[in-house]
Amino acid sequence: MGMYINPGNSGFAEINDSDYVDKTGLIELINQTVEKRNKLTCISRPRRFGKSYAAKMLTAYYDCSCDSHYLFDDKKISKTRDYQEYLNRYNVIYLDITSFISEAKAQNQSLRDVPVMIQTAIKRDMAESGFDAIGEESLTEYLIRCVQKNAGRKFIFIIDEWDAMIREAKGNEAVQQSYLNLLRGWFKNANFTPKAVAAAYMTGILPIKKNGSQSAISDFREYSMIKPRKYGEFVGFTEAEVRGICEEKGIDFGAMERWYDGYAFKDVGSIYNPNSVMQAVDNHDFDSYWTETSAAEGLLDYISRDYNGLTKTIAELIGGVDVKVCTTGFANDLTTFRGKDDILTLMVHLGYLAYDSVSKTVRIPNEEIKQEFQRSIREVKHPETIRRLTESDRLFADTIQKNQEAVAAQIEKVHAEETAALHYNKEESLRSVIKLAYYTYRDYYIQFEELPAGEGYADILYLPRPDSKWPPLVVELKWNGSAQGAIDQIRKKKYPSVLHNFGGPILLVGITYDKDADAGEKKHACKIIEYRI
Repeated sequence: MGMYINPGNSGFAEINDSDYVDKTGLIELINQTVEKRNKLTCISRPRRFGKSYAAKMLTAYYDCSCDSHYLFDDKKISKTRDYQEYLNRYNVIYLDITSFISEAKAQNQSLRDVPVMIQTAIKRDMAESGFDAIGEESLTEYLIRCVQKNAGRKFIFIIDEWDAMIREAKGNEAVQQSYLNLLRGWFKNANFTPKAVAAAYMTGILPIKKNGSQSAISDFREYSMIKPRKYGEFVGFTEAEVRGICEEKGIDFGAMERWYDGYAFKDVGSIYNPNSVMQAVDNHDFDSYWTETSAAEGLLDYISRDYNGLTKTIAELIGGVDVKVCTTGFANDLTTFRGKDDILTLMVHLGYLAYDSVSKTVRIPNEEIKQEFQRSIREVKHPETIRRLTESDRLFADTIQKNQEAVAAQIEKVHAEETAALHYNKEESLRSVIKLAYYTYRDYYIQFEELPAGEGYADILYLPRPDSKWPPLVVELKWNGSAQGAIDQIRKKKYPSVLHNFGGPILLVGITYDKDADAGEKKHACKIIEYRI
């Protein structure tokens, strides 16, 4: 066993000894590609979503230098037709690209040297692992000779954090190209790839970098957070898996759902961040675990970019509004941005936003990520952002002080500024206006929409956080009605009953818009009363 050549199964054995959630169904999908035309697979997903676990699992399964029956005989993969055919049958080249970058930095070497370091390490490891002596031939020539000398046994490449060089060398096109040329020499080489490569599995955060409109390694089948396709259930934990964990560990699934749900894929449903779920289980505490690690790829930097419309879009996202986005054309790097859509697309790949492939919209997925946005937005220095923050904070103060005229005036201002003329008189726009106007709510509140309450559904409920001294806000919206009518509906439908355990005063907020008001008349009205159960 070596470090890079046939490293064995100890990595996966260590994972298997913990509370392992069986994701070996991924192996079945990769088995379907081995020694086929579609043998090159690249799967991208955010940090802390189990990429390295998957890479170590595949290494343990294919590595011919060990016997991994004891690790897989009780797993889902053992029930498949091809289980025995591929188990421990291949030479594996396993590379974690971040380790080479760290080594280069430790030795004060340039990132340009990393491709040579990778090839040198493979050659050295093969010599120490009992392969034939290496002559003056290139690495690709040597690997072909090894296949020929070992009864045609090809190599399976498993590359973890494949895109680390793209991220670390952002802005340095020469270094990126040097690295991509190494991969091209392995996986887009008619004299090598068919002869020596049985399959390749690369995983990272970003999809494969594009040169212009084309991928630099175009033969890979790519599966990303935008289009995970058949690999969707292996991006993270499914809802069924999380329910099982909660049931086994006695954890409140509802809280787990609110904190870590929010990503969803076609034919799969909800997907959860595995790291955050297991941290919550281990610590018996729900918190923002993912964003407190190195997973955060500079959210503040991206939401501070000065692209047309980005500030408004971030405010909409924080307010809970789904936003349309065009994901095509993104260059799959951290520097080439044409506008706000590329920034939003990058944040999908980083896990900060969830993408709906049907509506082509993005949203902030869950409480964990919402908290990170709320923290970051306070540090943005754009004058427009500062104005939005100030006005939203003032709106909350006016609401709590029952300053009805000021609340109505601010809602009218936001409605006029943020709603296109084409949609101004559409009923659904008022809800978006409310969420955008109150978008700093996360400092003190948790927001619920269409919450089952009493004898109906409350439009918007702001529930105070445990450390907040502010009262709950039950907001009812009316179109071409009176503010008093909105208050009357809250009472009639008994919406405040959902807060029967709160034990303090509740503010009922009725907000209305009259689209038929004459010129010069106020179109928005507000009524605020204190209510006790």
